[in-house]
Amino acid sequence: MPTARLTKRTVDALKPAASRFTVYDQELPGFAVRVFPSGAKSYVVEYRAGSGGRGSRNERLTLGPHGVLAPEEARRLAREKLTAARSGEDPAAKRRADREAPTLAAVSEQWLAEAVAPKLASGTAALYRIYLDKHITPALGTRKVGEVTFADVDRLHRRIGEGGHRITANRVLAALSSIYTFAIRRQILPRAFEVPTRHVERFGEEARERYLTTEELQRLGAVLREAETIGLAWSADPNKARSKHRAADENARTVYSPHVTAAVRLLLFTGCRLREILHLKWADVDFERGMLFLPTSKTGRRAVVLNAPALAILEGLPRASAYVVAGNDPAKPRADLAKPWAAFTRAAELDGLRLHDLRHSFASVGAGGGMGLPIIGRLLGHTQASTTQRYAHLHADPVKRASDRIGATIAAALEGTPSGDVVPIRHARRTA
Repeated sequence: MPTARLTKRTVDALKPAASRFTVYDQELPGFAVRVFPSGAKSYVVEYRAGSGGRGSRNERLTLGPHGVLAPEEARRLAREKLTAARSGEDPAAKRRADREAPTLAAVSEQWLAEAVAPKLASGTAALYRIYLDKHITPALGTRKVGEVTFADVDRLHRRIGEGGHRITANRVLAALSSIYTFAIRRQILPRAFEVPTRHVERFGEEARERYLTTEELQRLGAVLREAETIGLAWSADPNKARSKHRAADENARTVYSPHVTAAVRLLLFTGCRLREILHLKWADVDFERGMLFLPTSKTGRRAVVLNAPALAILEGLPRASAYVVAGNDPAKPRADLAKPWAAFTRAAELDGLRLHDLRHSFASVGAGGGMGLPIIGRLLGHTQASTTQRYAHLHADPVKRASDRIGATIAAALEGTPSGDVVPIRHARRTA
């Protein structure tokens, strides 16, 4: 077993032979350099892994090639590995595990297939697919799942947010957090692993709450009636050439299918999400009990209580396919309501109103009518009470009544006209 004091001069002087050989350092036991027939030289460290009993074994760990690593740097690394081995660690086994560790892209696909697709609605799974394909996989997918750092995630989050997509940046961050939770739960990562999303500061979000007033509801109702009867006036795009055979703009009208207008009304009268109405089948409607039994929704299976106006809409709607809101293909649900909704809001002068705001309007009417937030949450299919809290400021609960009474007391005191409904302002007596 040849030995030498491994310095740059002695390692440079080693000549290759017909077969590879190893020269061990005279100062640090276990530290050595291997010389290959090609002339390449590589520093290694050898140690005994295990407790020293029957289960112990000899291990060799390559530190790096000569020329890239100087002998003193290689000796320092060897000393670190030997110290770790003496404390019970196995540096070679750890390196093998790191090499075999899956990439973030692989774990993300497993998460989507096993934790998302079977439990969440198809629309939610499709949204997560976009987050993976557009943001997470291109930026971090090739990295080992355990090697992604806080800086990597923070950089990705800031890049998306500073590009004008703050909400998307936060949703991507939430998806990454869920992926790492899944990896720890499936023991892909150790339980003590520091999740790199933990301390990333999220962008502030302003809740987009838009509620229809009574007057706006009246305008929308008038437009829906006009759309399904005489039709809405058609207006040409001024930037496009017009056919000389086309009727004048003021005479051209578009009549909309009763299924389209019924979909808008059902969104208002049930508070359902858009996909819940567009994917609703006649088999899901129980007229006898006045219920919708949705097999899939954002929060899983749920039942929706129908009020009288919603039942009347369903009873008067022609059955053109298996789906309540029939589209062009009777075998498939309608994809969206984007074009008709744009026409309705334009005609009703409701700029910026989203279809999802109809769900908010349903909830706001209930909250303003004094219905409890738990009841509103059940009507909307919320699984967490915190989701319904956005309507708390509309809720006519004892807090609002208390505020009204306090205001009346102060107003009466200011005006000097106390009434029987006013609680007199009492001052505590000072005691000596």
